Amino acid sequence: MFNSLSDRLTATFKNLRGKGRLTEADVDATVREIRRALLDADVAVSVVREFTARIRERALGAEVSGALNPSQQIVKIVNEELQEVLGGETRRIRLAKTGPTIIMLAGLQGAGKTTLAGKLAKWLKAQGHSPMLVACDLQRPNAVTQLQIVGERAGVPVFAPHPGTTSDLDVPTGDPVAVARAGVDEARQKLYDVVIVDTAGRLGVDAEMMDQARRIRQAIIPNEVLFVIDSMIGQDAVNTAVAFDEGVNFTGVVLSKLDGDARGGAALSVASVTGKPVMFASTGEGVDDFELFHPDRMASRILDMGDVLTLIEQAEKNWDKDEAARMAKKFADQEDFTLDDFLAQMQQIRNMGSMKKMLMMMPGAQNIRQQLEQFDEREIDRVEAIVRSMTPHERVAPKIINGSRRARIARGSGVHVSEVNGLLERFAQAQKMMKKLAQGGGMPGMPGIGGGGSRKAAKSAPKKKARSGNPAKAAQELRDAENKRAKSVPTGAAFGQAGGDFDPSQLNLPKGFDKFLK
Repeated sequence: MFNSLSDRLTATFKNLRGKGRLTEADVDATVREIRRALLDADVAVSVVREFTARIRERALGAEVSGALNPSQQIVKIVNEELQEVLGGETRRIRLAKTGPTIIMLAGLQGAGKTTLAGKLAKWLKAQGHSPMLVACDLQRPNAVTQLQIVGERAGVPVFAPHPGTTSDLDVPTGDPVAVARAGVDEARQKLYDVVIVDTAGRLGVDAEMMDQARRIRQAIIPNEVLFVIDSMIGQDAVNTAVAFDEGVNFTGVVLSKLDGDARGGAALSVASVTGKPVMFASTGEGVDDFELFHPDRMASRILDMGDVLTLIEQAEKNWDKDEAARMAKKFADQEDFTLDDFLAQMQQIRNMGSMKKMLMMMPGAQNIRQQLEQFDEREIDRVEAIVRSMTPHERVAPKIINGSRRARIARGSGVHVSEVNGLLERFAQAQKMMKKLAQGGGMPGMPGIGGGGSRKAAKSAPKKKARSGNPAKAAQELRDAENKRAKSVPTGAAFGQAGGDFDPSQLNLPKGFDKFLK
């Protein structure tokens, strides 16, 4: 979504590198490029004007003039101001103290409200709640059926007493307000703790839609009113958001279609103009492509500083802890890394979601964006097919895989023999790396990883005393050291010391056994 904006900002900051001091002309040129980048990204003009004014004021202040690295200080200022524009801090759902928490969704038709209702329900279910969906969109054809399908995929119940319309020729007959009120009563009776109400939308803002949404809000008194906005609508996002804020007074914003290729100005404009925080973001078409919105992390993504915290959270949520413990034990015992282990690790990575999305969260990912866009997600499937075409013995001992076996594996997995050869070569390199790490030798080409034990042992080992440069003195030092070593070594038989002061009775041996020690 923010690729174009990120590229422009990154190029702007590169021009500041290497400058020990920033003049007012440098600051003005940087602010000018930032203004152009934001306007090209469809950010509202009023937001751009305030944003760049704050950056210029802070950039000309003492915090930049007294900094050791002024260019990094400018990046820090832009990062902090971006966080403020995006909402400042993470905002979570306010849960009801008694009874079910009622969440009402509002927005234009086509913004993705119905799909997002299912995503939100599944996300809440994963948080330990028991949500229920209520179908109040009786205007759009098959909207009720769509919500039922989405609810089935999310694994949550749907309250839909009225079928709604099935075509544009049908005249809406149901009362959305009555359905919403009945849905809340149903949730109270069946002890659901969250109710998500999906309301109708229009292709444009009109009085009838706003009146209906206002009456639903007055009937159910929701704890949260979430305004769902399409991230791809550009400059019109501000006008739509202001109209809905005046009509239903929403409490939070949800950005849908954040995975699109549009310029994403809506995300940077809505929160600043309305003063309402962005709470969630929809990042794909799947039911699981939904995440809590963190302004600080989104600002880091825009500035190509990565989003490692979200990556760690995804790993903790999807990683199999038992499998991780098994691999850690195997690593500690210095056992061989087999193709079965390799396949298990590939499946763990697949469970985390799209490889492209995960790699784009790494710092500096914009520099390799073209390579990432060309990456084929099905590569993991091909690797799995190759490994599963091997016999159990071949997975444990890949060295026995000769030419005929490789041809058989290639036929079984539907790939060329060259792909099998490439996989085995990469696996052999990974196996060597794992073995060297387990032995404490470190990773080749990366001295900071591994090998810590050997360096620590080397540091703790006693240092030898340097010999004197004088030959006569060095010879005397050698004789003294030899005499000292000879005195410290015990003399006598292997089972006891020689000498008159030794008493075998001190060893508390059986009677008659002491004669063998004499």
